Amino acid sequence: MELFQFLFFVWPLLFLLPVVIRQINQYERGVVLTMGKFSTVWNPGWKILIPVFQKLIKIDIRVKTVDVPDQEAITKDNIPIRINAVLYFKVLSAEKAILEVEDYLYAVSQLAQTTMRNAVGEVTLDELLSQKTQVSERIKTTVDTASDPWGIDVQTVELKDIVLPENLKRTIAKVAEAEREKQAVIINSQGEVLAASNMAKAAETLSKQKGALHLRTLQSINDLSSDQSNTTIWMVPIEALRAMESIAKKSNV
Repeated sequence: MELFQFLFFVWPLLFLLPVVIRQINQYERGVVLTMGKFSTVWNPGWKILIPVFQKLIKIDIRVKTVDVPDQEAITKDNIPIRINAVLYFKVLSAEKAILEVEDYLYAVSQLAQTTMRNAVGEVTLDELLSQKTQVSERIKTTVDTASDPWGIDVQTVELKDIVLPENLKRTIAKVAEAEREKQAVIINSQGEVLAASNMAKAAETLSKQKGALHLRTLQSINDLSSDQSNTTIWMVPIEALRAMESIAKKSNV
């Protein structure tokens, strides 16, 4: 009889335990509203909730990822592009995340989209392509400042893909190709100038030394003799031509 009475009073409590006891995990915080008013924030552990009078809202405080979808934007130099990004943030104040904004995840996503379009409109296409890190940091600072009243801490913003119009891609490719051709012409011309300068110095050195040109001629003949070609080239030193010219002048006199 006593056991029956004990079970009669205890078994309702067993059914009430899941309703009364709430578990807050380590990565969560619990915002408690008592009769519709904010009362406290619960830390991890088991807590007793008074049904009907109290309501528990759990907030995940781990770092969250927001994939900012493709956005149509126009750069400062009036070039239309499509751009997307990824944003990492975490909740610092569970109370503010519940009481100050209706849906903090949706609000952060919308704020990131608007800020990204505005940031793209403040830079040229060349600046956007070459300074992605600076543009990302500017977006992060703006979103972080605007979301502070919601208890949100924006940690990182990364620009992922910058999609250009097809006609602009072809134009950029042509510009890059023309730039490479320009550099090739400049390098070739510099090489020719250097080669001409060295040849002039060599010719000046050979002309100042007696017999130097003759020795150079003999060396060239020796190089040609090692070739298996049937063609024979006879080279006459400039000194011999000058001597023949001098003899011709004397005979005419």
